[in-house]
Amino acid sequence: MHLLEIGARRSVPAAGVYLALTRRCPLSCAHCSTDSSLSSEQHPETPFRRLVESFDPETRPDLLLMSGGEALLRAGLVADLARTARAVGTRSYVLSGMWFAREGRRLPSAVRAAVREVDHFAASLDEFHEREVSRAEVFRAMHLIREIVPGVSFQITGRNDDDPYLTGLIADVRREFDDQVPILVGTLSAIGRGRNLAGLAPSAPTSGLPVAAVDPCDRVTWPLVTYDGTVYACCNQDLVERRQPEHLILGHAGRQSWPELRELFLEREMFRALRALGPSYVAGRFSEGACDKGMCGNCVGLAGDRKAAVRLEAYLRTDSGRLLERTAREVVERQDATAFSTRRSRHGDLVALGSEEGHGTPAHTR
Repeated sequence: MHLLEIGARRSVPAAGVYLALTRRCPLSCAHCSTDSSLSSEQHPETPFRRLVESFDPETRPDLLLMSGGEALLRAGLVADLARTARAVGTRSYVLSGMWFAREGRRLPSAVRAAVREVDHFAASLDEFHEREVSRAEVFRAMHLIREIVPGVSFQITGRNDDDPYLTGLIADVRREFDDQVPILVGTLSAIGRGRNLAGLAPSAPTSGLPVAAVDPCDRVTWPLVTYDGTVYACCNQDLVERRQPEHLILGHAGRQSWPELRELFLEREMFRALRALGPSYVAGRFSEGACDKGMCGNCVGLAGDRKAAVRLEAYLRTDSGRLLERTAREVVERQDATAFSTRRSRHGDLVALGSEEGHGTPAHTR
């Protein structure tokens, strides 16, 4: 499975689901957005297993995306979930910080077994990861992983698009893998342990638009199951764990099945409005406490605002409300497979490397 195939489904509600399998991680990266360590809390596997076991051929998500912490500390769980998902037609993805690459020239048997079961493997790499695991070690391990699962990619972050470290790393990846491995590029943010780093962007991205402008949110497209099994409609892990906004809680993986959660996710008015119209529009039009603090800030401000929820629900039942929601949704659905990545970086078209569409060589980055 190529990264573009994931991108092509990114705007489809409930086409994917994120599982944060553990907060534990053997690395100590200074920028860690989840503030993970080997001593972090770890919850039972049961909610994750029960949720994936509830997938059925009619309602199952197309994609199951597993991360952490370090998901491969639970390599057996990763393998089991991938196999269970595949049985009903769901493909799987795992993101790793590559700690195991430090352990020699062979992949640990548990990691190898897990990688063999997934449809896509992504390696996280940036200036802070490199202080824990060298670039050469990561490259060596990725060559081995490509022999097991053809669908691989790099998730690379820098301080900004022109960061010399970032551009140098991109060039090295492209050269090492002959432009056949796609790259998802992002920027570091002051979240998790990253709050202690100087010069990073604030955690809440701003839309740059007036509060009342329609500005759809792609974070409310695929739900997130956090470490303890709580399911959120928003996949911004830092936001939902720090703030736990009640209006974004979908349910719990240990108590509700995927078909139940999916129906709530698709039908609840607040989630539909945030996906199609965006938090800034919803807050500006329906909440008395609206403020121009960007998408995430405006969304958090909606928590506990019962009056805003009632006004929103009533509006979406009107002809004008239905028309606006449908029109906004159609605009989002027409986006191409690189839309999610290009909104975050001018290097966004690197997700097409190694694909037939991308022909391996995005022109402006050569």
